Amino acid sequence: MRTKLLFGLLLLGALMTSCYVETIIQDDFIEESAFNTDQVLQSYDLWYVDINATTGNGEVPFLQRAFTISFVDGIVYANNNIVGIGKTGNGFGIDVGSYATLRGTVEINHDIDGLWLLDIFAVNSNTLEVRDPRSGTSYFLNGYQSNNFDYNFVFYDNIDYFIQEYDAWEKTYTSETGALNDFDDENFLQFNPNFFRSSVDANGTPITDLQWDFEGDYQVYNVENDETLKTLTLAYDTMGNDYFELYVINDSTIELYHPSSETVYEFTGRGYQQYLKSGKNSVTKKRTKTSNPTMKVERKRK
Repeated sequence: MRTKLLFGLLLLGALMTSCYVETIIQDDFIEESAFNTDQVLQSYDLWYVDINATTGNGEVPFLQRAFTISFVDGIVYANNNIVGIGKTGNGFGIDVGSYATLRGTVEINHDIDGLWLLDIFAVNSNTLEVRDPRSGTSYFLNGYQSNNFDYNFVFYDNIDYFIQEYDAWEKTYTSETGALNDFDDENFLQFNPNFFRSSVDANGTPITDLQWDFEGDYQVYNVENDETLKTLTLAYDTMGNDYFELYVINDSTIELYHPSSETVYEFTGRGYQQYLKSGKNSVTKKRTKTSNPTMKVERKRK
């Protein structure tokens, strides 16, 4: 059962005098108070936006692009990028606007998307439904404290977005071992939401000067019984598919292991796209409902 948060927060202990307060979002009304709505929003450090649970045909743009959202003393923070998640803004992300609470409602003045009045419902003790009454669209937020939020899980669960957050990936290392293969000639990769491109231009070529020689489909896969391993296929129009094990070295470096040739490649991200920054270089991005298929394979890279 969901209950609109005209109140909806039970405080155990003295709220204003204790340095530690346990908060429980209840399904039953306690008192009609905008104060309690604010306390519910601040009862968790981070709210993970479960984009796959979204219902309705409309859109709240800043929720559609956010991985997490936080409400801290009138300021709204969001992690809109996978790059840097867990580190940017001490884990909260960037300041994206301000908010004020009414009874069971939050008014958000977003820096880019403007003013939004959203209804808040309690689904259970750590889940909120945030509903846009104009479009009937609902987003579901799962609450976490920062000390038990699994940033690594979010990173790997959304790795498709990570590889899209750079204008291009430049090959910066090729192992000496491994059989010769066509992929040896590829020096740049670019991942877009629905396709990839590659270039054989020389290392050091400015991104704006790259000539994209190939274009095709790509797919990231989960691996059965191995949460930290992802695999990647690149479907070339003329050369067939290339299959890789995909490893993340850091926020700007990925490793592609090519099992068929036993070659290791490293690519470094060029042209980081930080979402939700105003100005001529601003970039827009929106999450969509996705579920990567699962491969039943064994890790080959030792």
